[in-house]
Amino acid sequence: MPIPFRDADELSDYGIAGYLAIQPVKEGSGYLAALFLINARGEPIEFTYNRIETPHTFLWRQEDLKRHAVKNVTMSLLSLCPKVPCLLFCRAEEVGSELFGQDIQLSIPVCRIAPAIKPLLYSATEVQEPIEAEEPLNLFWYPGKPPEDSTEVKLLHELLSRGLLIEPFERALTGLREIAQIKGQG
Repeated sequence: MPIPFRDADELSDYGIAGYLAIQPVKEGSGYLAALFLINARGEPIEFTYNRIETPHTFLWRQEDLKRHAVKNVTMSLLSLCPKVPCLLFCRAEEVGSELFGQDIQLSIPVCRIAPAIKPLLYSATEVQEPIEAEEPLNLFWYPGKPPEDSTEVKLLHELLSRGLLIEPFERALTGLREIAQIKGQG
């Protein structure tokens, strides 16, 4: 007969964090993207990825082409991912404020992350929050920062305390590199 027990670690109550990583393809034209989901302990829950080709055409302005590609690859990841995170993180250098401020509307909070030392333009629809971590960061919340006592903010603080606010982006990029190598997509 098994011994009854209860896991004293209630971190599962904090939900799942999503990390959106988008990188240009090294050879050719297009973008490779991943939506990496982790729990509050940093354990992987789901890894969804996709690639989008961009046309070689003189009709597109480069910034419009990138915005179009990032929007489409993000929508594909959101539609493929079988689980819903309680908040979504992305790097401000990879994802502009217009993606979630104008192009895609989500029912969960989105947080773009940027090093505090890099000047960054952000939208008036985002709420900026400076945060002290291993390196000072600026968080840009859309449509606004969740309330302090919310599950989302508890998850954020747990990830920060474990050094997991930035690190999952590296795992997502490692996954994308491995996939690109396997598929020969640079």
